[in-house]
Formats: sequence, structure tokens, C-alpha cells
Amino acid sequence: MLTLHGAGIGKGITIGTAFVLRGPTLDIPDYMVPDDEIETEVNRFQNAIQAARAQLIDIRDHIPGNAPSESVMFIDAHLLMMEDPLIASEPLQTIRNEHANAESALQRHAETLVRAFEEMEDPYLRDKKTDINQVVNRIQQNLLNVHEENIDSIGEGLEGRIVITTDLAPADTVLLKHHRMSAFVTDLGGPISHTAILARSLKIPAIVGLHGATRYIRHGETLIVDGKRGTVILSPDDDVLNAYHDHYGKILHRQQELETLRTSEAVTRDGHLIQLMANIELPDDIEATQKAHADGVGLYRTEYLFMNREEPPTEAEQFSAYKRVVTALKRPITIRTLDLGADKQVDGGRPNLDTTTNPALGLRAVRLCLNEPGLFKPQLRAILRASAFGPIEMMIPMVSSLDELGQVLDLVEEVKQDLRRQGHAFDEDIPIGGMIEVPAAAIAADLFASRLNFLSIGTNDLIQYTLAIDRVDDSVNYLYDPLHPSVLRLIKMTIDAGNRAGVPVAMCGEMAGESKYTRLLLGLGLRNFSMEPDSLLEIKKIIRETDIHSLSEAVGEILACSEPNELRGLVDKLGYT
Repeated sequence: MLTLHGAGIGKGITIGTAFVLRGPTLDIPDYMVPDDEIETEVNRFQNAIQAARAQLIDIRDHIPGNAPSESVMFIDAHLLMMEDPLIASEPLQTIRNEHANAESALQRHAETLVRAFEEMEDPYLRDKKTDINQVVNRIQQNLLNVHEENIDSIGEGLEGRIVITTDLAPADTVLLKHHRMSAFVTDLGGPISHTAILARSLKIPAIVGLHGATRYIRHGETLIVDGKRGTVILSPDDDVLNAYHDHYGKILHRQQELETLRTSEAVTRDGHLIQLMANIELPDDIEATQKAHADGVGLYRTEYLFMNREEPPTEAEQFSAYKRVVTALKRPITIRTLDLGADKQVDGGRPNLDTTTNPALGLRAVRLCLNEPGLFKPQLRAILRASAFGPIEMMIPMVSSLDELGQVLDLVEEVKQDLRRQGHAFDEDIPIGGMIEVPAAAIAADLFASRLNFLSIGTNDLIQYTLAIDRVDDSVNYLYDPLHPSVLRLIKMTIDAGNRAGVPVAMCGEMAGESKYTRLLLGLGLRNFSMEPDSLLEIKKIIRETDIHSLSEAVGEILACSEPNELRGLVDKLGYT
């Protein structure tokens, strides 16, 4: 019995047998093309791209009508990547000017594009290198005339099996789901890649980034895949199997129990009403938000509108997306303005290769928006116009100085004046809030609270900036610690500042959706949680079983504790209060 660890996707557990799906080994040749064969090589390259496009289109056209919209969307994203100049046209110049063969020319430019992604601070953008590799790999297979094992030919052999492979493209994920695989495990990939997002949407338990999965796991071997813990157990013994079957039964029972809470209020035993909001990324996420009976949307990430396209979305496109969400949900929606780094232009197909030495400390989020008003003002106009159709709040990411905040508020007023002159309706009193995700903002939370209508704690970045670590960097992510005393004190400081100013404080980072922290956060004074819709019922159950008054002594002890293991023990004990 052996246990392997990777990044877990979803919260499900699957017990089944492995189906090892091995891709072809691509040996990229590198040679000079004679003068009289250059145009033949150009045609060979163009034909390979067309063949790859045709394969993706064929998969997209056979997606079942009841599949999530993301299934089509992610395949369309890969089709769009094939139009990127570094993939579609610049290799042609290399073939013609340097007499390089098609495979080598494509590989050179693809590596340039991947390096640009690897240098990015934003984990979502950085993870898109996986999509680039998947697209390039498909084109290379057509150039080399080698192909992966045909999934359709395997057919019913995949039903109920756990697929083990080096990597999965979104298109392949859809095909495998169609053939009823029960889970998948990949050597490569990250938890916020397109494939991972699609797996969550399709409710497929998965482990990604499990280096060596295809090396250690044998075809037909019995496996346990635990999506919540990110573990794969190989050849479990009878005791472990029985324990997991029992655990799986408890999970099903727990889910049935949670279903009864969908329409119930999140009220503590001592009468505190807690707001439970949803984090969303796409307009289509509204269905999951409604199903969970969330009180609204505490974080609408707008970055996705700007990705996989050569030009930023127009004001009209953004207005349409925001209006669709607010009219469909009919509940409060907090729209976060664009939160990308200085390297945002990679999605336009022309990467900015002059990336900063440390993008995390560079031109990103509100700094980028203020630096590029031509990007920022259309979004402000679209958000304000959409506010005429329902309750919308605007949230500014990465606020760190009152001067920057003042510039944003001045720009909002300028945009309001323009809209008035043009006769556009909007909410004159639209609430404007700021994300507290850098230590400077938490320390000065009282000053920000005096100028904003609400605050929202972004724990993902707050933890990273406070502890000076990158949580997606394998070499240091073990230091990522939500329970570090400095992090807890900054959270408490922010909540207290909001309370003194009479300004609501929410939390929209991952910590808000982790059930093991719910009672701790309630004890710290948090009354507004925003999380992925799938986590909402679990958090609601804990809230309904909690007496906040009884937590005060234990939380005070936690804040005073300096010994890590003792602190974790105190937090664990809160789960039994």
C-alpha cells in the first residue's frame, strides 16, 4: 500500500481500478529545410494546425446538450489559443527566415510563450501555461503523425475506471466523462487550470500535479482517490478499504443531511444572523449560487472576461455580463474590478516579455487600473450602468494606500458625471468597498473604513504577503499558514476596525470556505462569509450549531498563543464546542 499526494479537485471520494492512458512520446526533431522545400514545410505546418482545430471542433460538436457550458467554453479557449501569433504565424516566419523545420519552429515559440506565463505572479495566469502546452502538443502530434490512444475506441472499458495519465486537456476531460470514468489522476496540471475548473463543474473527483502518477500506478490496480485531501492510495488493504467505504457512506449521509438546510437561515444558537455569500467567476455560476440559496455574491471575479482574447472586452460586453448576473440572481452582487498583473497582455496574444522582477510587488490590480484608465474606465462604466438593474456593490482589489483609493473614488465620480450627461441610469449611491489583502491595508483598516462602504478580507493574498511566500511555489508553500499569529491578528484588526466604524467586513478568501476555521472566524467577529457555492451548506451547518458567546474565551487564548502546535490544537478543539 502506497499513498501519493497531489492537488485535490472536488470533495468526492472514488474507489475503483486504474486505467493508465499513456500519451505518445514526442521526440521533436530539429533540422534545416532546403530552399526548395520551404513552402512545403509551411503548408505542412498550416495543415497540422487545421487538423488540430478540426479535432477540437469535432469534440465540441459532440458534447451532450446537458453538459456544463464550461465544456464548450474551454474548448473554444484552446481554439482561440491556436490563433495566437506565437503559435499560428511567427513559426511560419522562423520556417521561412531560418529554414527551421515546423516542429522545431513551433517548439521554440511555444517555449517563449510558456516562459512568459511562468514569470507571472497571478496563479491563474501562471497556470495557463498548461493550456498552451496542451494546444502545442496537439499540433505537434499532427505534425509527427502520432496520436494518443483513441478514447472513443476504448469505449465502455472506461466506465467506472480511474484514468491515470500525464495530462488532460479540457476536450479530453469531456470525452472521458462521456465514457463515464469515475475519477482521474494526472502527473501535471494545477488546481486552477481549465481542466481542474471543468472537473469541478462536472463533479469529477480528481488529483492533478501528482508527479510520477503514471510511473507508480499500474493498469488495473485498485485505487482510492480522495479529492478533498488530494491523496491517492494504491492497492489499499482490506482495513483501509473498509474504512473508506464507511467514510464514503458517512459522506453521503452528510450530504443528505446538508440538503435539508438549503432554505434555512444561517443563524447561530445564540441568535446571530450570518451572511453566506458565493464567490463566482462566470455568469453561468449563478445556477450553483441559486441552488445553494446564497444570500448573494460576495465576490464576482471579472478577470475571466479579459482572458483568451486579443482585445479587452468592450464596455457593452462587460455591461451585458454584469447585467445578466444581477438580473438572474436578484440579490446583492459584489463585483471586483480587474485584478491582473503587469503581464495581463499575454491574453491578447502578444505577451509582454519585459516582465517585472517581482510582479507580486509590481503593477497589478488597482495599480494597473489606475495606470491604464483606458482599461479601467470602461469597466467602471459597465458596473455603474448594470447597477440600475439590481443591487450591485463595487470592490477594489489590493488597496494599500489612501492616495490610490482617493484616485479611484475621483475616477468613479468622473465616470458618474459622464453617465449623467449621456442619460444613462445607475445607482447614485452604489456601495464601494476595498479588499484587505496586504498587511498595510489591514494595519490601516480604520483609515480605509472611514472612506469605504465595506471591507472584504482576501486571505489568499493576505497570507502570502504577510508571510512573504508564494503558495503555488512547491519549494516554499509548506510555509503557507492561515493560522500564523500575524495573520490572525491582522484579520482581527480588520474586523475590529470595521465594527468601530460601523462598516461591514466580509471575508472572500479560501479561509472563509474552510469548515475547520468557521468557529474561529465567528469568534474573531466575522459575520459575512463568501465562498465557493459547494462549501456553503457545510459552513451553514456549523454556524447553526455554534454559540458565539461561548467562543470568546477560547479565541482569546488562540490569539495569545505563540506555539504553533498548541495553537492548532486549540483551533481543533473549537470544532467540538
